[in-house]
Amino acid sequence: MLEVDQLTMSFGGFKAVCDCSFKVQEGTITGLVGPNGAGKTTLFNLVAGAFQPTAGKIRFLGKDVTKLSSDQLFHRGLVRTFQIPHEFHRLTVLENLMMVPPKQAGENLWANWFQPNAVARQEKALREKAWQTLEFLEMTHVASQLAGALSGGQKKLLELGRTMMTDAKLVLLDEPAAGVNRTLLRKLEEKIQILNQQRGYTFILIEHDMEMIEKLCQPVICMAEGTVLIEGDFQKVRQDPRVLEAYLGEVVTHGEA
Repeated sequence: MLEVDQLTMSFGGFKAVCDCSFKVQEGTITGLVGPNGAGKTTLFNLVAGAFQPTAGKIRFLGKDVTKLSSDQLFHRGLVRTFQIPHEFHRLTVLENLMMVPPKQAGENLWANWFQPNAVARQEKALREKAWQTLEFLEMTHVASQLAGALSGGQKKLLELGRTMMTDAKLVLLDEPAAGVNRTLLRKLEEKIQILNQQRGYTFILIEHDMEMIEKLCQPVICMAEGTVLIEGDFQKVRQDPRVLEAYLGEVVTHGEA
């Protein structure tokens, strides 16, 4: 589904991402781990179209999308969430979901004047889809609440729900566990698994919570100093001496590992 080929991103003389290459297979939940400063979020920004790479290629569904913007990728089914949720805090939770789908008839002034029935029908359908999404997330009890008043965990669930309001094929999740209590985290993990296993979503997941990575992700990719250090199942990655060195800053021999 996604192929990153020798991707490089330089800021002046500093290479935040350097000759980074990997592939993401359809139907997987790929974990992306690594110490702070490894280049994970910069890589997400490149894949999502927020940055243009200094060098390298990005292919999505077999097509070169290296130069496409975030909104162009959104229309192709590649969406992302953020470590710090980007909700519309003065809109209700339900309205936040209804805002997501593109090309809504109600956004056109002429349609509101000359096709009010069509606008009303589409808005009704969007409201029903948004409500179904809240039912899936078990958040109908906060549907009319302002999104800015949600807890950190609820905002992360809302971010996931917003991806469900699109025709998402690949979802980039940036540290979904950050700031989430353990109860809501278990719910978030459950919903990600259901979307992957029953609805065919493919995920790439940046996360420091290794329990979540172990539970959800296969394969796991570890980055260090802007490039891929190792890729494999969780146990293989966790036990690799280079991974321990990257996290701990100490050289670990094979015997010690």
